[in-house]
Amino acid sequence: MRVSVSWLREYVDLPADLPTGDLEQALVDLGIEVESIVDLRETVTGPLVVGEVLEIEELTGFKKPIRFCRVDVGAANGTGEPQEIVCGARNFAPGDKVVVILPGGVLPGNFAIGARKTYGRNSHGMICSAQELGLGDDHSGIIVLPEDVKAQPGDDARSIVGLDDVVVEMEITPDRGYALSVRGIARELSHALGVPFRDPADAPATAGTAEPAYPVQVRDTVGCDRFAARMVRGVDPTAETPGWMRQRLTVAGVRSISLPVDITNYLMLELGQPMHAFDADRIAGPLVVRRAEPGEKLTTLDGVSRSLVAEDMVICDETGPISLAAVMGGETSEVLATTRNVLFEAAHWDPAMVGRTARRHKLFSEAAKRWERGVDPTLPLVALEKAVRLLTELAGGTAGAEVLDLDHVRPAPPVTLPVDLPSRRIGVSYSPDRVVELLEQVGCAVARGVDRLGEDPGAAGVAAGGAGEVLTVTPPSWRPDLTDPADLVEEVVRLDGYDRVPSVLPTARPGRGLTAPQQRRRAVARSLAERGWVEVLAQPFVAPELADQLGLSADDPRRAAVRVANPLSEEEPLLRTTLLGPLLGIVRRNVGRGQRDVAIYEIGAVFHPRPGAGAPPAMGVDRRPTDEEFAAADAVVPAQPRHVAVAVCGEIEPAGWWGAGRTAGWADAVEAGRAVLDAAGIPADRVTVRAGERAPWHPGRCAELLVDDAVVGHAGELHPAVVAALELPRRTSVMELDLDALPAAPLVSGPVIATFPPALIDVALVVDEAVPAADVQRALVEGAGALLEDVRLFDVYASEQLGAGRKSLAYKLTFRAPDRTLAGEEAVAARDAAVALAAQRFGATLRGV
Repeated sequence: MRVSVSWLREYVDLPADLPTGDLEQALVDLGIEVESIVDLRETVTGPLVVGEVLEIEELTGFKKPIRFCRVDVGAANGTGEPQEIVCGARNFAPGDKVVVILPGGVLPGNFAIGARKTYGRNSHGMICSAQELGLGDDHSGIIVLPEDVKAQPGDDARSIVGLDDVVVEMEITPDRGYALSVRGIARELSHALGVPFRDPADAPATAGTAEPAYPVQVRDTVGCDRFAARMVRGVDPTAETPGWMRQRLTVAGVRSISLPVDITNYLMLELGQPMHAFDADRIAGPLVVRRAEPGEKLTTLDGVSRSLVAEDMVICDETGPISLAAVMGGETSEVLATTRNVLFEAAHWDPAMVGRTARRHKLFSEAAKRWERGVDPTLPLVALEKAVRLLTELAGGTAGAEVLDLDHVRPAPPVTLPVDLPSRRIGVSYSPDRVVELLEQVGCAVARGVDRLGEDPGAAGVAAGGAGEVLTVTPPSWRPDLTDPADLVEEVVRLDGYDRVPSVLPTARPGRGLTAPQQRRRAVARSLAERGWVEVLAQPFVAPELADQLGLSADDPRRAAVRVANPLSEEEPLLRTTLLGPLLGIVRRNVGRGQRDVAIYEIGAVFHPRPGAGAPPAMGVDRRPTDEEFAAADAVVPAQPRHVAVAVCGEIEPAGWWGAGRTAGWADAVEAGRAVLDAAGIPADRVTVRAGERAPWHPGRCAELLVDDAVVGHAGELHPAVVAALELPRRTSVMELDLDALPAAPLVSGPVIATFPPALIDVALVVDEAVPAADVQRALVEGAGALLEDVRLFDVYASEQLGAGRKSLAYKLTFRAPDRTLAGEEAVAARDAAVALAAQRFGATLRGV
């Protein structure tokens, strides 16, 4: 929300000498985040004057249109001669008055203006746009002053364009929709500074009449509980928006379009009531306000054809939808340059409906931004009265005597507040009179009473049998966010001053430290990072079609996913049941941006719904839930085990002058799984890696990771169909492991450092191709006995000489005795025993024998 201080002064008596720092502090004390406060008088220095365009010469031969202008700037340039200026804008003509900054001036951003030669002509100064002057974001053309501006060439232009003002830009939180208006900010400043406030909505308005301004039927009074309209006939379609209105819209970042539309935008900024202007002659028959029907389409004012869904509210005539209600109007009924009869509409819409519609269509208009935060339902008739008055004053025409007002608004229910609840919750003593005073300052109607039963409706309650004073608080119409005792407590604290709240942190209990699962997750993350994997954090939301893309079967439990009630994106409404979907999305995005070698990992939760859990109990914030309520709610919460997953593609070892490099493959994913288990403290002799089959892995290149014969994860190469569906590089490999399924790490004894030399022996065993190398290794360990210190597979080889379906596995065996130097005969005997057991179990033969 961006607004000028001069506009605020119309409704709140700010001190004339109020420093910008004090203004900022007053807003911050109210809980309003201030993005910036800019004194426009200090942003542009040097000669900024009014100029009148005398001649324009179109320059050709350049990539873009360029114009050489002669501009009368009076005596501001010291000579009285017309100023020669090169300009690229096209929205002005000879005779127009423009804003010119002369050589020696400095624009915002410390952009100094001088005389220079450009496009083959001398240019002395610049004809300015609103963006160049720091007045707004519009850079589509330069500022053309309205004809009613009486300034002469050479006059200072600061006061004319609003550079004698102060502009405040604020970030309004979602719970304070009332602050998205001059009315709301002015009221807040009156609270902070203790100065009078004049409510712009406190004005007489014509009530609804028996004869409507236009025939309208509202079929859904939940989505639209109030709809009002008035007609103005015979307006001058050539009437322009006055300079003062255009200037305020520009400062607020709103582009001037046409007088009727500008009036609706102006009142939206002033009152907080979004409105819409229809060309009454382009409406066919009565209007109907209803939910959209499946298959209906509407082309909105931004030129986009939108497919509507049943939750969308629309305004229709006989031809179908002509407006996406509360979000954006349609092209078929918009006000044009020839419009003479204008129908103003001001309504009140359901905030939840508007918010979902705006997100569904990715159409975050200024109107939708206000509706989803809550708008005062008493404003429609006041807004219509002001809109009709402004339009008839500025463009003539006749205001219709008929006023449509279909009002189904329900009054806000009162909130019961124990008068001592703010003191108990905040730790600051607020007297009952002070609590009532602050709530009435907000605009609440407060009735005082006594709770004879001694029950505290807002917290834990007072002593049984006692009596406590309670307040019955009716929030004002402009504060739909005040629905709970906690909301009223927040208002008391906010207006009394956050600085009075003691800043005391609770004392941390000693000796806690990290939990065992936290230590394990950190160890796993550190281990993968040290091996060159890069950690990523993915959003936990996925699309429904991901299960098909990953090739999950119909009975795969990972297909059952939790649907988010109010998702950030309608395209991804489900919570992930595997880390692989979002992780592979990150791989695809990086590859698409030219990063061909990717090795990433993530540690995060997956979400598995509890079948038949039902709905959670309704729990408020007025008291602590009971243990039974906690248990009932916890029974509905999906299981959320922590997983770790990796994904790799491209070169794992880059090529260069040192060698050919190596392409990543399934073995790297398997090794990542081993590294995770090692970092988690699982001894290698309890880990088994064997061939497996599970989507989305390639059935012939998938390994199961087992701990104590329980499967805890899978690793390997993705199925080609998954690679194609997700648009990933060939041979992309992944690993996913359930960290919560791992047993606790055993206590580790310190290693014994052997002082005697080892005996190193290599063996190459020929076995059937289907025999897992890990099974052969276990046989070697078992057969070699206690003298075997280490065994490592270092080569896998297959050739025609070995025979079809045969492969060679080469192992490096390390033998060592703890108490003596091992004799060669002992090492050879242990090796022979190991080979013999492998031969017995798998038919292994020594290669070359």
